[in-house]
Parts: sequence; C-alpha cells; structure tokens
Amino acid sequence: MTAIVGLVNKHRVHLGADSAGVSGLQLTVRADRKTFRNGPYVMGFTSSFRMGQLLRYAFQPPHPTGDLHGFMVTTWTDALRGCLREGGWARKESEQEQAGTFLVGVLGRLFVVCDDFQVGEHADGYAAVGCGDELALGALHATAHLGMAPRARLTAALAAADHHSAGVTGPYTYASTPKQPK
Repeated sequence: MTAIVGLVNKHRVHLGADSAGVSGLQLTVRADRKTFRNGPYVMGFTSSFRMGQLLRYAFQPPHPTGDLHGFMVTTWTDALRGCLREGGWARKESEQEQAGTFLVGVLGRLFVVCDDFQVGEHADGYAAVGCGDELALGALHATAHLGMAPRARLTAALAAADHHSAGVTGPYTYASTPKQPK
C-alpha cells in the first residue's frame, strides 16, 4: 500500500505521497494526508494510518541537537517509541518492539525510519517507501540531473509508481520542511 517519496534540495526536505488506502483487493482514496509537518520535521508514512495519525497529532518530537544522525537514532527514536506505545500502536514480538515505516526530514536531511526503528539516511539525497518504492526510486534516479523542481520530481516518481503499482493512486499530497533563515 502506498508510495511515499522524498528528496533534499537546497537544504530543505520535500515529501510527496499518494492517497491509497489498501486492504486486500479493496482500494479507498483517503482524504487524510500521508505527508505533514510536525514542528521542524516533515513526515510521510506507510504501514498504518493509525501510526500516521499518532505521528501527526500525538507525537511531540524533541528539538534536534548535536550530531543529527545520533540524535535521530537515540533521543528522537526513544520519544517516538513512547508515543506509539502510549497510543496503543507499537507491537512487541519476541521481546522486540516494532512499528511501521516512514520518511522524516529535518534540517535539510532525509531519514528512513524502518519498522524495527532503524534510522537510515540514503547517500543519494532521495528515498522512497511503500509498495511503489522501487518504481519511485527509479524515477527519482532518472530525474536527478535534469534540473527539475522538487515538486516536479516527486510528482514524476509518484506517477511512475501509480502507473505500475495497483497499491498506489492519486491524488498526491506534498509537504516540505520550513525554509531555513539566512
């Protein structure tokens, strides 16, 4: 279910998402967005709309400090785990907590948070998650050196996933991190 795409451009993170809600062979076009801002962060989720609702409305992410990757792996993830547990969404299997998969951008950096709470950062400056991720990644790679605006690249990636994946459909939504003061 879904395609969430993100890229870094000029120290901002831009995300795009489809609107599919999929259960088996049933497809629902959802009005609630999979991309949003939460403080200085921008997020786009797959896996569960409940998880996304908690990320958007209940999660109070700490302000980023110090080594950003280290902060995301420790302080930020600890706060996230607490929010998901309190919201009744985190799962525990074989004594290991699990959640869902989503993209998060902050301070001009794009991270992938996996269902085991691993925090990754792609060297390419773009990422995608969801059932349409490989299709979207191909489009992001193909457009990397064409000088396209961020929204146009995100739209091209989402359209590729939409065209070739039964789990992806428009309309598309977008969100970006705030502009940094100069």
